[in-house]
Amino acid sequence: MLLAIDVGNTETKLGAYAPDGDRLLRAWRVTTDARRTVDEFGALLLQLIGAAQFAPDHFDAVAVASVVPKVDSVIDEAARAFLGVVPVFLKAHRQTLMRVLTDRPSEVGADLVAAAIGGRDRYGAPLIVVSYGTATVFTAISPEGAYAGVAIAPGISVSIDALIGRTAKLPQIAIEDPGRALGRTTIEALQAGIVYGFVGQTEALVARFRTEMGCDAKVVATGGLAEVVARNSGVIDRVDPHLSLEGLRLFHASL
Repeated sequence: MLLAIDVGNTETKLGAYAPDGDRLLRAWRVTTDARRTVDEFGALLLQLIGAAQFAPDHFDAVAVASVVPKVDSVIDEAARAFLGVVPVFLKAHRQTLMRVLTDRPSEVGADLVAAAIGGRDRYGAPLIVVSYGTATVFTAISPEGAYAGVAIAPGISVSIDALIGRTAKLPQIAIEDPGRALGRTTIEALQAGIVYGFVGQTEALVARFRTEMGCDAKVVATGGLAEVVARNSGVIDRVDPHLSLEGLRLFHASL
């Protein structure tokens, strides 16, 4: 079995793939914590896979995409010590599945490339992948299937935290559709500004991407808050929470 691990700044996604390599049997989300020791991360791995009724020796491969360098050595040592597997790390400038056309491919996040690879495999090209995480990231995949460029904006949760942190009277809120843009309470007003504001951002950037790409590319959203935006926007064709894990599966299969 393959264990795919996508380490983001806020959350880490893990996925267990069946021995045939095609089926995602189980997926988990945990908080990314750069302070975890090898033993702590190993214990977490064993707890997750044990609760899913997997055994450590079921896994013979681990593929990782990480944007948190401090965690890389911890995952490497934990995989070796607790699963008996030497993990492979996806690097944007070293992988061979997708051409990266940016000026500095080594600076491109491994998670973005993994999601782009997974998105292209599932939905074809041209494609726009919108990842709603710590940052909101728009990735363009050209008609030829290459990683053509990206736009990065502050994420929804980051924006809320910044707003709440700089105001004395605004409350913490749930990120959900208030049902109208004209908020009549403080909470409704915040929800309207955040949800519909990010919907507008998505629609504006998708329109610009399509113009610059010269084609009517499909749009796939991924990440923990993708559903909130997708329910209120007509430009998002699909929501797929496991694109980066799928990209890691394909990356491992290509080795």
